[in-house]
Amino acid sequence: MSSLSTLILLLIVAGAVFVLDRGAQLLVREAIALSLRWGLSTAVIGATVVSLGTTLPEAAVSVFAALKGDATIALGNAVGSIICDTGLILGVATLINPLRFNRKIVNRQGWIQLGAGILLVIACLPFTSLGSTFVQGGQLLRITGFIFVGLLVWYLWGSIARLRSVDGQAEREEIHDDKAGIWMVVLKFVIGIVLVLVSSRILIPAAQELAVRMHVPPSIIAATLIALGTSLPEFATAITAARKGHGELAIGNIIGADILNVLFVAGLSAAVTPAGLAAPAHFFKFLFPAMLAVLIIFRLGTLLCRERLGRTFGAILLLVYLAITGFSLTLGLAAH
Repeated sequence: MSSLSTLILLLIVAGAVFVLDRGAQLLVREAIALSLRWGLSTAVIGATVVSLGTTLPEAAVSVFAALKGDATIALGNAVGSIICDTGLILGVATLINPLRFNRKIVNRQGWIQLGAGILLVIACLPFTSLGSTFVQGGQLLRITGFIFVGLLVWYLWGSIARLRSVDGQAEREEIHDDKAGIWMVVLKFVIGIVLVLVSSRILIPAAQELAVRMHVPPSIIAATLIALGTSLPEFATAITAARKGHGELAIGNIIGADILNVLFVAGLSAAVTPAGLAAPAHFFKFLFPAMLAVLIIFRLGTLLCRERLGRTFGAILLLVYLAITGFSLTLGLAAH
């Protein structure tokens, strides 16, 4: 990418975004079809199958970064993606179209989402020297990474086993045509995931190279640019779902993606490296508090709203995200 002109890089970014949007539309349509055929609610399919597909870019980037010794990038990508998913993506999706949701399902999954964020912070604490947390930072140990991966399997199995839709037949008749064979639906779903992953894989390095040419400090790339780049599948999927009026799928995808960013992205990245993932002091000073703040605001919103997240709440989420990103950029530029 470094040998390409800036104009070519911009064209690559534009083309990748277009393919990403096409893939996300296909992914959403077939995910809804699968959820109804399997008797699952769209919230469940969004929090499991779709989230796994859209979180693969974060997992790939973080695992590769960890294997190359860039543990800070791996953890920063996971934390930054949670902030981006919940603040930016849900905020924009809600502004486009207020999102309806199943209160019972979202409350149950939402507590797991917040609990996963808190668990990540606790797991990174240096328990042998807590007084040095804001000076020396902490670490996500390899053994903890394996535990997270085990919790991931439990979460996915539990979500599908316990949250079966009781009105799948009614949804099927209302939303989707059942004439297509199940294998054709699965094939289209896989094609959607492939388009999303390939376009993201092309888009991320192009965007990174543009950031370097714009003199963005490396210290903020992981939690802002890379996190935004790897969260583009969630962005495209949530926006497409919001446009089509499937708020449960959009919210379920973001909740699932946040949980997977902890258990799948951070967990697997720590598990593949003997030293685990380093969590420098600035994670505890700013990134972890920012992540928890966004998760708590979202949790409060779903508790206070009855069955729909309104545009006012979406604006609050978006403003919080912009404030966090602006502060991150200010800190990064100052450090640079």
